[in-house]
Amino acid sequence: MSKAELAIEKKYNGKCNCAQAVACSFAEEAGVDEETLKVATQAFGVGLATMEGNCGALSGAAMVLGLIHKDRKKTTEDIRAIMTEFKETYGTVVCKELKGVETGKVILPCDDCIRAAAELLEKQLG
Repeated sequence: MSKAELAIEKKYNGKCNCAQAVACSFAEEAGVDEETLKVATQAFGVGLATMEGNCGALSGAAMVLGLIHKDRKKTTEDIRAIMTEFKETYGTVVCKELKGVETGKVILPCDDCIRAAAELLEKQLG
């Protein structure tokens, strides 16, 4: 099962938000148990505290990178690369824009944001 598929499974079977689903799918790589990651990312969903800011799935990826690298510069470089590719592909990294809150036009449904974030994180980690 790919990390993207695992993240979607965790969203539904593990009752996770978007950030939790991505982060928990990389628990082994991050060296942290899933429950700790679930708690640590609980407020990241729906664009951070449900404020529809930066995509929560990408925030979950950032948390994982920080735990893996333990180095601000490397973490920042990697999440910037992920967010840049995401934005180049979908046009934005902002949750409410992805969901079409103001325009009525959904650019990328939440499940697809989770898939994309997990795939990009897996790619970045090599």
